[in-house]
Amino acid sequence: MTTTVETPDGRSIGVHEAGDPDGFPVVYHHGTPGSGLLYESWATPGIRLIGYDRAGYGASTRKPGRAIADVAADVDAIADALELDRFGTWGLSGGGPHALATGAGCSRVVACASVAGVAPWGAEGLDWLAGMGDDNVKEFDLVLAGEDALRPAVERDRDELRAASADDVQHSFETLLGEADRRALTGELAAYVHESMARGLERTADGWLDDDLAFVQPWGFDLTAIPCPVLVVQGGDDRFVPKAHGEWLAAHIPDAEAW
Repeated sequence: MTTTVETPDGRSIGVHEAGDPDGFPVVYHHGTPGSGLLYESWATPGIRLIGYDRAGYGASTRKPGRAIADVAADVDAIADALELDRFGTWGLSGGGPHALATGAGCSRVVACASVAGVAPWGAEGLDWLAGMGDDNVKEFDLVLAGEDALRPAVERDRDELRAASADDVQHSFETLLGEADRRALTGELAAYVHESMARGLERTADGWLDDDLAFVQPWGFDLTAIPCPVLVVQGGDDRFVPKAHGEWLAAHIPDAEAW
């Protein structure tokens, strides 16, 4: 099920639901690039799974210059529209920081999880780009040069991803996949990843651009002051987001549980 929610500042947010409509709500933050489309195998008895298109992706209006912390207000708007009293939240890859921001900024969140999520840019003791695939390193060289340098590359990559098929997903991420990812990213999962990106990039590349720019700016919230329980999940051979990012987050978020 897909609906639209209006924000207090007049933007629209595309919202997707799956699973048990009467279950406990859990809000999902998609990766970069992507959309709030939900993978069917995530449907779990007793869980009402809610995804949304981050600003600038899919059906959601852009918010230029947004910070990571700004997502909390958007999730509050979703929670108001869906009448959620309490909910959990988790984010994948580029969605990880946004899940942590939601845990920090939304009083109704009872727990949050970052799954393969990046750490803050410039984090003390972390070589942010070390271990990333070449495609990510080249992308963030452009991110640091600013929007004018980044946009042509993101627009080119958007066109290529939209023209590709599910069978091309592994090729699109050639430098970013470890062996475990190559084994997993086939069949239904590859089809889901492809569709999620295609939907997120259907109208524009703005969401991707704004995510990248936000990652290397101050996130706008204090990682040490997240009031709810936090889970950090990270794979050892991740070349999108290397293991050191998860280790840094687990070490710097008080009482975080780490997998």
